[in-house]
Amino acid sequence: MKYLLPFFIIIYGCSSENPSKNISEDDAFKRAKKILSSTPLIDTHNDVAWTIRNRKQAPRDIYEFDLKKNLDGDTDIPRLREGMVGGQFWSVFIPGEVEEFGYAKMQLEQIDIAHRMIELYPDDLELALTADDIINSFKRGKIASLIGIEGAHAIENSLGALRIYYRLGVRYMTLSHNVTLDWVDAVMDEPKNDGLTEFGNEVVAEMNRLGMLIDLSHVSPKAMSDVLNVTESPVIFSHSNARSLTSHARNVPDSILVRLKDNGGVVMLSFIPFFVSQEAADFIEAGDKTIKGCNTSECLEALAAESPKANVGHVVEHIEYVRDLVGIDHVGIGSDYYGSADMPIGLEDVSKYPNLFVALIQKGWPDEDLKKLAGENILRVIRTNETNAKRIQKSRRPSTKVIEDYN
Repeated sequence: MKYLLPFFIIIYGCSSENPSKNISEDDAFKRAKKILSSTPLIDTHNDVAWTIRNRKQAPRDIYEFDLKKNLDGDTDIPRLREGMVGGQFWSVFIPGEVEEFGYAKMQLEQIDIAHRMIELYPDDLELALTADDIINSFKRGKIASLIGIEGAHAIENSLGALRIYYRLGVRYMTLSHNVTLDWVDAVMDEPKNDGLTEFGNEVVAEMNRLGMLIDLSHVSPKAMSDVLNVTESPVIFSHSNARSLTSHARNVPDSILVRLKDNGGVVMLSFIPFFVSQEAADFIEAGDKTIKGCNTSECLEALAAESPKANVGHVVEHIEYVRDLVGIDHVGIGSDYYGSADMPIGLEDVSKYPNLFVALIQKGWPDEDLKKLAGENILRVIRTNETNAKRIQKSRRPSTKVIEDYN
């Protein structure tokens, strides 16, 4: 079967200790398909909107970038269907290094691309703004489509802009990308705030009031800790992994992961090779190669060609590590497909999600845990943020604070 790769047998083998480990690949795939038919697989990070923007021919043109076709990249509708994706957060990424072009202008253009893309394929994609919307879209056979901002440089220190983005459908915001902001430190840049400032606390409070998910991928560990100290709602890491397994700055230290238990949050694990494979991380480090500023297709393709390959087994190791450390309720999937050829063997594109579930089934995972990983955990976090927002809005008005109030 085209989903199933022979290396699963080599990597995971069989054991008489757990009957489910003796399951054949065909039977494991049937079981994976049944699970993903009843529980939406929700991925919290896909960068196809940036790929559309930067296409050499007809940039920003969603008609020319036809998602109905099997494209050269890693994301299109046929492969999303093949991968049994039930919900997708489309990242509307803009780099923090391009301030001269206007962050808000570029962010609005990316949100526009995401909306036009969703509207162009009504038989397959449907805008979702709430957890109930995700479930209802899934029941109608649609891929629930949500929007996530990757980097709060987009709000330009304005809580009013934050609220407008929420009204435009944004349901999570990563507090930084690779550039430190005036109020929060990025892990890939030099710190200047000792984590999160008082205005940063105000941003967190306003996101809680709105019900917008706080995404801690990309921020410094001190900022992660500061947010966890003040947030009233569960947080997410939309595309990060365990630093104890792969020592890359973008991954999450154990000291932060264990705090997700009390917070109720979830780390959505990425497939990026240098987040899941120490060999790939060492390659990036040894050559002083960093994804900071590497936003062109040429740069990304060059890195992909040179970097050591990861595989499904690396991703499984991170999933099981986080599960064992903090519990099954705090792990999900945030692949970070971004149009590059460097994704792990067996997870090369969005059609390959069932391979991950086959691997976990062959390792003895029960159905209830697979459902939590697929989508139930992130749905719980979304619902809790929504419930908390309704409560907070009864007692707190929209904030009128500006960053100058804290200088």
